[in-house]
Amino acid sequence: MWLSGGRMASVGRQSFGSCFRVLGRRGCNTAAVMPEAAGFEGVSDRSDLQDFSVCSSDSFWAAVARQRLSWIRPFHTVQDCDLSQGRIRWFEGGKLNVSVNCLDRHVHTCPERVAVIWERDEPKSEVKLSYRQLLEMTCRLGNLLRRRGVKKGDCVTIYMPPCPLAVASMLACARIGAAHNVVFAGFSADALAERIRDAQSSTVITVNQGVRGGKVIELKKTVDAAIQSCPTVQQVFVAMRTENPVVMTAKDVAMEEEMAKEDTVCEPAGMDSEDTLFLLYTSGSTGKPKGLVHTQAGYLLYAALTHRYVFSYHDGDVFSCVADIGWITGHSYSVYGPLANGGTTVLFESTPIYPDPGRYWEMVQRLKINQFYGAPTAIRLLLKYGDKWVHKYDRSTLKTLGSVGEPINTEAWEWYHRVVGQGRCPVVDTWWQTETGGICIAPRPADPDAEIVPGMAMRPFFGIKPVLMDTEGKVVTSNDTSGALCIAQPWPGMARTIHNDPQRFTETYCQPYPGYFFTGDGAYRSKEGYYQITGRLDDVINVSGHRIGTAEIEDVLNQCSAVAESAVIGFSHSIKGQGIYAFVVLKKSIDVQEADVTRQINDMASKKIAKYACPDYIQFAQRLPKTRSGKIMRRVLRKVVDSELEGLGDLSTLDDPEVVQEIIQGHHDLLSKQQPQ
Repeated sequence: MWLSGGRMASVGRQSFGSCFRVLGRRGCNTAAVMPEAAGFEGVSDRSDLQDFSVCSSDSFWAAVARQRLSWIRPFHTVQDCDLSQGRIRWFEGGKLNVSVNCLDRHVHTCPERVAVIWERDEPKSEVKLSYRQLLEMTCRLGNLLRRRGVKKGDCVTIYMPPCPLAVASMLACARIGAAHNVVFAGFSADALAERIRDAQSSTVITVNQGVRGGKVIELKKTVDAAIQSCPTVQQVFVAMRTENPVVMTAKDVAMEEEMAKEDTVCEPAGMDSEDTLFLLYTSGSTGKPKGLVHTQAGYLLYAALTHRYVFSYHDGDVFSCVADIGWITGHSYSVYGPLANGGTTVLFESTPIYPDPGRYWEMVQRLKINQFYGAPTAIRLLLKYGDKWVHKYDRSTLKTLGSVGEPINTEAWEWYHRVVGQGRCPVVDTWWQTETGGICIAPRPADPDAEIVPGMAMRPFFGIKPVLMDTEGKVVTSNDTSGALCIAQPWPGMARTIHNDPQRFTETYCQPYPGYFFTGDGAYRSKEGYYQITGRLDDVINVSGHRIGTAEIEDVLNQCSAVAESAVIGFSHSIKGQGIYAFVVLKKSIDVQEADVTRQINDMASKKIAKYACPDYIQFAQRLPKTRSGKIMRRVLRKVVDSELEGLGDLSTLDDPEVVQEIIQGHHDLLSKQQPQ
């Protein structure tokens, strides 16, 4: 079993970056907090710096990129972007290697600094790796991948839980110039297979078994099932997370055994700034997940800058992002951001309530965590267990609390701030997406005494210019108003395209409001000019921070043999943020019990997508409200589920308005007899 033991003492602070503080006391020297600002004309405080980053975007990003990244060859063009055409290119002419920026340059200055703390599922059994150790692990794996035929430009699929070897797998791909495609280890075999096929991976990296919440998860068996429908896969590297043997096939490679044969020095590939670093699949409003493409220099720079300034990260701090590495949050704030900054990052393998609801806070005490970044879903869950599990542990090391994945409700925000942070830690409610690469709107950086409003993302990050659009596609300039949230100019961290489908990228993000990046979210701008995210404008549900398209769930439901058609909508859920409500019409010709269909639907949703895709409620109906052209009126269904019957609106376009009363009665009957699934 890899990394089964050995703890390593952390080392002293390094001088680089020790001057960094929360940006901007009036009248202070901004160059002390952002060294590049010394060369920015007319910048004397944080407000000036924000304005400069937007109005003089090229100068700002050029200076930051030269200062914060190590280049093999300098770039000659800062940006060549046209959002209306979907063209996004940054730092052209430049060459670099991401793994060198995340590892080698820190090994030169502080080789024994802790890079990664692996908080294993088993309580109090953390494992620490220094930058030197992580570089050696990455180099061995990079050499192994090269020896086994992985070439520059290939895409390697990684299906692993959060662990050092998963991080080394990502960095090894970056080192040899291969792209990686990390798939969340909770996804089913079918969902994994779809992502392997789209990425055209010939190599998969996995573990024999995962361990989460005290339960063993058969990840290798899931990979075995997935690759049955993936003819491109030629080899599967299998690491040992547990000591339990698994059946190995002709395609399987014993990863640690083979890594041990490799050298600890691996020549890094020189990569163009716009070469692909990774693919990451996210659900869209259609049934097919989209593989967003992130590239080398711009993504790394943006992840590093947001990590340092949004969280006020100082050298020597211990940063804990408890998101899975299979999501963009794990990519940017468990791996690339912290490591590019020479930080110490915690990889969390367990759950918030294993072995008890004090798990997070016991970890904070034991690892002396300074910044904690988690999801509102987990905060809402822990709130229901009461304050005692928090008070049991010393949280005095905490300096910043973060929230990610969905808007955080006021009650959860206030509990997080008052109980967890003891009223002294700023809570940064961050808004961003897989598409944006890193945080775009957050309460910090700001003046140290600047207000933070509960439940609001508030302030745009450097270089970000948010705008609100009205229903006619015009920019709304006033405050105290709502609209579609767009970003008015490109930034380095944004996704470049959708793998195998550039037209879909342009149509989804660039064409709805030509010249602007459309986020798909709605937002409110307060009288003070602060931003609050109001939710998705398309048919995407956010379940416990996991985005999933309603069409994707409907596609699975409609595969059930007894189902004629279905409609899925999201509803407000006290723990998960949003839940899944499914309307199902059964085939007339089939005699089947509704309970049996419910079981089949849940089994298929779990198998085809993941367990979180199982509906909370399933309402069986004789028919669905449709227009005369046959389109399901989801707006009506949403109003019924939200009990907004006064706002049903114009029903004249319905083929038969009487169906609405049937739906209302069925909803009432379901709620009166059933708790959610």
